[in-house]
Amino acid sequence: MQRLIEGVHKFRTDEFGNYRKLFRKLSQEGQNPHTLFITCSDSRVLAELITQSQPGDLFVVKNVGNIVPPASVRGDTNSTAAAIEFAVESLRVSDIVICGHSQCGAITAMLDKKPVSASTPHLRDWLNLAAPVVATIKQDYAHLPEGTAKETAAAEENVLFGLDNLHSYSCVQERLMDGSLRLHGWFFKIATAELFAFDPDTRQFSPLVSE
Repeated sequence: MQRLIEGVHKFRTDEFGNYRKLFRKLSQEGQNPHTLFITCSDSRVLAELITQSQPGDLFVVKNVGNIVPPASVRGDTNSTAAAIEFAVESLRVSDIVICGHSQCGAITAMLDKKPVSASTPHLRDWLNLAAPVVATIKQDYAHLPEGTAKETAAAEENVLFGLDNLHSYSCVQERLMDGSLRLHGWFFKIATAELFAFDPDTRQFSPLVSE
């Protein structure tokens, strides 16, 4: 905690001056992010850092495993839905990115034959939302050896699962139909900081390139 407190003071004394005008503008005009960025709670995945975005650019949702539940899920397992609706309907973001990553603990837990501990029922129920991803891996990727290759395939399929589920939200459907919203699936490789984007034409994740 002391490290956090020192960081707060360092930001106020050393860094805030570089952002003073920006924060004043944001406080006066409110937020107007261009992208909803859904990624994992993993402490190594920082949306603003890897995209070099400024405060106010991204509306970030972080959850365990960057899971996007279908709109039909209700209750405490779908606070992510509230963020999606707010970003799409109220903030009118133009893009949604779902970003998975390598070495994801949630993916490892999904693929593990041992069930999640009974002492973590919320985590168990949350990961169960992605059961279709596990089924896909068992059906289509049985040939892959256990380990990194299978975990990467599962992480990428989880991104595609999220993209499919985004279509179940009526506000997303409406914005897609009028052409004012775009969806993107990304995969971040932690060791090399490489980003891969899903190409709907090839159905593959390829290195992200500038348009």
